[in-house]
Formats: sequence, C-alpha cells, structure tokens
Amino acid sequence: MLDFDLRDLDAFVAVARTRNFRRAALERRVSVSSLSQRLRDMEERLGVRLMNRTTRSVALTEAGEMLLARVAPAMSDVGDALNQVRGLRAEPSGRLRINAPPPAVDLVLAQMVGPFLAKYPKVELEIVAETAFVDIVAQGFDAGVRYGEHLAQDMIAMPLGAPQRYAVVASRDYVARHGRPLHPKDLLKHACIRTRFSNGAMFDWEFEKNGRLVKVSPPAKLIATYLGLALRAVHDGVGYWATFEGYVRYGVKSGTLVSVLDDWCPPFDGPFLYYPSRRQPPPALAAFVAFVADWRKQARRKP
Repeated sequence: MLDFDLRDLDAFVAVARTRNFRRAALERRVSVSSLSQRLRDMEERLGVRLMNRTTRSVALTEAGEMLLARVAPAMSDVGDALNQVRGLRAEPSGRLRINAPPPAVDLVLAQMVGPFLAKYPKVELEIVAETAFVDIVAQGFDAGVRYGEHLAQDMIAMPLGAPQRYAVVASRDYVARHGRPLHPKDLLKHACIRTRFSNGAMFDWEFEKNGRLVKVSPPAKLIATYLGLALRAVHDGVGYWATFEGYVRYGVKSGTLVSVLDDWCPPFDGPFLYYPSRRQPPPALAAFVAFVADWRKQARRKP
C-alpha cells in the first residue's frame, strides 16, 4: 500500500465506473495520457492487468472487478469523510453532478441554475440531460431528477417543481385545414409528430378523463429525437404534437398554436429531486436541497 496513493485508486475507480478514459479524465480534470499512465503504473506495481483496453472500449479483468468491488465503497467512504470536514466551512463548495430528463432541465432546473450559483459561487454545477434511466450512484452523480413513477424506493426524494400537464397542439393553419380532434382516437386520422427515446421506444399518447384512461398510437408524420426539431415542426404545420405544456405555452398564448383535448389532459405531479440516503450529504448537495426547498416555498407565495 505504501507505493500507492489515493489518486491512483481514485483514477482506477473513475475509469472502471465510466468504462471510458476520456470521460474519466474530464471528471478528474486531468489529461487522458496522464490517467492512462497512472493506470499502467498501477498494473506494473501490482503485477497484474486490471483492464483490457481497445480504441473503443474498456473492460475490467477478473482482477479489476475484484479490486473495484473492494476499493469503490472505501473510496466513497473517504469522499464522504472529506465532504463532512469540508461541511464545517461556512460556504459550501465543490462539484455537484445532477442527472435529469430534458423536460425537467428545460422547464424546472434551468431557472434555478443562475440564482443557485449566484448564492453559492464556489459550487461547480454539472447537469447532464438524458432520457435514459441511470443508476446515479454507479454513474457518479450526486443527485437525479425523475418523475414519481420512476423513483427508486431506497432514495430520498423531494418535489422539485409545481404540477405539470401535457398539451396536444398544432398550428392554427393545420387546425383550419384538417380540423380539431374531439376525442383522443380522432388523432389516428391526423398527421402527428412523435418522439423516439434513446432506448428506441416510442410511447403511446395517454389521455385521462373522469377516471377513464385512453391510449393511442397515432401515425407519425415526423419522428424526432430532438425537441427543438419537433417544436419547429409543429409551428410549421406538420401536425399535432403531444408534449409538456411548458414548451408550447407561449405559442398557445400568442395564438400561433392551438391546444386541443384539454379536458383529456389533467395535471400530474412535477419532477422530484432524489439522492441516496446519507447521514452527511456533500456540502454542495446539502446546499442545493436547501435552495430547492426555499425556492418551492417562495413559488407557493406568488400569485
């Protein structure tokens, strides 16, 4: 152990967790070459290969898996201990990594970023927007954002934003030419803009009214994985689009978009901030949790 230091083990855990030297180097703010050299030196001193590397992938050997299983929890404990000591300082600092789906980033988190960083200038905030569900602990995030039905039971969760709702909209010109659906199943006769997620799924559109649930899978005139494209397409009259109301609120208010089936789109709980149960959370995370609680309290006071 005398010929190793915590930086060696931290480098190994970072690469083993991400399976990517470049990503691990960015997280640790070092060069890829220095990180790779540190791992090679570790292997030479141990006399055993820890990772098999190719130009495209990194895979742990049996020895690497064994070392990761023992070292990763220990490094987490060391990090918690250091964070606890840092917490004694008056001002929170350090890196805070949050994983969240794009709608939660766009419609809820984005407005918090500026005020939070202004209040805690020594915090380094990283927000990763992705639709896929990830293990925030395994992927090195301090916290995540998800909607209620996808929250793990072993996580601490708190409301991040107000209730939200979906809206089905089309351009005023499209509605004038093709008509307005009066029932969700009427959408089957219309051109629609659909979203395909990173896992390849294209979910049905769900509607609810008076306790009755209706699911439809309308024909896709356009399939978009990028939200900005779908937003432009609906304004250009491509067809109907079901999305979070927050994305189209101003278009509907200005009259360029028409909202339909409003009585079939009830509100639902907004996103939740969730994080692992820890006796002493990192100072930056503790500061963000307190900030969110205060933000929500002020939002409730506004008319």
